[in-house]
Amino acid sequence: MAGHSKWHNIQHRKGAQDRARSKIFSKHSKLITIAARGNPDPEQNPALKAVISNAKSDNVPNDNISRALKKAMSDKSGDDYHELSYEVYAPGGVAVIIDALSDNVNRTFTNVRTIVTKRGGNMGASGAVSWMFHDKGNMELILPDGFDKDDIEMAIIEAGAEDLEFGEDRVFITTAFSDLGAVRDELMKKYTLEGIKTVKVPENEVAITDAAAAQKFLDFIAAIEEDEDVSDVYHNAEISEEILKNI
Repeated sequence: MAGHSKWHNIQHRKGAQDRARSKIFSKHSKLITIAARGNPDPEQNPALKAVISNAKSDNVPNDNISRALKKAMSDKSGDDYHELSYEVYAPGGVAVIIDALSDNVNRTFTNVRTIVTKRGGNMGASGAVSWMFHDKGNMELILPDGFDKDDIEMAIIEAGAEDLEFGEDRVFITTAFSDLGAVRDELMKKYTLEGIKTVKVPENEVAITDAAAAQKFLDFIAAIEEDEDVSDVYHNAEISEEILKNI
């Protein structure tokens, strides 16, 4: 399944435990302030409504969401944030796109460049790796108790999804970029969804078959994700569960 390698599933199971809660909250607060620039009313601002929904799916408290909205309305703080994207090569030539939300462009660029070069990667020019990815919709359907796999699979297909993959406690769903909202609305009538967002999916994946190389790559990605300004990291690496078990 394009964009949902075995590494993706491992990443989800481990990532939710490893990410600092404060960074998750900070990321969503920034997204809310940016989305609220045009109109702070989520019922009249679909983009804002979507980011609030995603914040709730990551268990961001309502008080935090309210504070972010009030901040955006009171001081136009959303105007201070910039949406940035960096294209880099990880060790082994893996293509990586780093998205960031920052109120200081120079600081973020310096931090990202330092992490990338120190960890054995290289900064790329604009367009260096982005052509290897395309935009898709992404969401996770939480499997209910006593679920019927065939029924859920049929519901997802009939809702208009392009692809799906069953995990331990959820289904990873991919949609066309333009169909994300329609698929979300249809499935939410009956199921609980999380992680509703647009993502960058690689056209082709690069297999990392050596345990040492895999560890080096995972350390590279982890170091980038730890930066306060980094919001999302996309790559075209594929690491088998067998290798992951041995590192």
